[in-house]
Amino acid sequence: MSAKRMLDVTLAGIALIVVAPLLALLAIGIRLAGPGPIFYRAQRVGRDSRPFTMYKLRTMRIGDAATTVITAQGDPRIFPLGRLLRRLKLDELPQLVNILRGEMSIVGPRPEDPSMVQRFYAPFYYKSFDVPPGLTSPGSIYAYTHGEAQLDLRDAERSYGEQLLPIKMALDLVYVARAGVGYDIALICRTVWTLGTALLGRRSFPLPPELPEAQRILRQEGDTRMMA
Repeated sequence: MSAKRMLDVTLAGIALIVVAPLLALLAIGIRLAGPGPIFYRAQRVGRDSRPFTMYKLRTMRIGDAATTVITAQGDPRIFPLGRLLRRLKLDELPQLVNILRGEMSIVGPRPEDPSMVQRFYAPFYYKSFDVPPGLTSPGSIYAYTHGEAQLDLRDAERSYGEQLLPIKMALDLVYVARAGVGYDIALICRTVWTLGTALLGRRSFPLPPELPEAQRILRQEGDTRMMA
């Protein structure tokens, strides 16, 4: 077992034990919020482009979630408790099971819906499939702190695919190039700090330190496409 996999199994196992009472309370809250299942099963594309089922706590009213696979801030489909869960990323906790099953890692590029991969992935994005998808990553932290607020509710999928996804993917490709246990631990700490300070009311966050390298990747790929 690799050091990364040992870290994933250890932290995910401990986290599941610690958050089990919280998950039970959230399950009751979701059930009281309205009819429907407690968990949402989302199809995602994982390592080596293999599809898998990713688990989340349901945050949307039944019948609304299928209209688009991308949500922006202020999306009316999300019920009040679901909005809080999304703000604190508590809806992602069931993915600890995906990590224990080996479908995901704690740190890695966030997995995308197959339809978004088909519509918006540039060829160089596929390098992200060289590693397991993750619960957190430089790209997902950036999307949380800066990107999601910029999405257009009128066409969230196109806004995400054309505006946010390129920089998000470039940031995650920086991770793919640097991947290692030390970097994973640093990103876990950055994620905890981001969510913890957001809980305390912080709304302004620094840009990710990977941003200059991510911008260089985008410039290089843009130059390559122009020369092709």
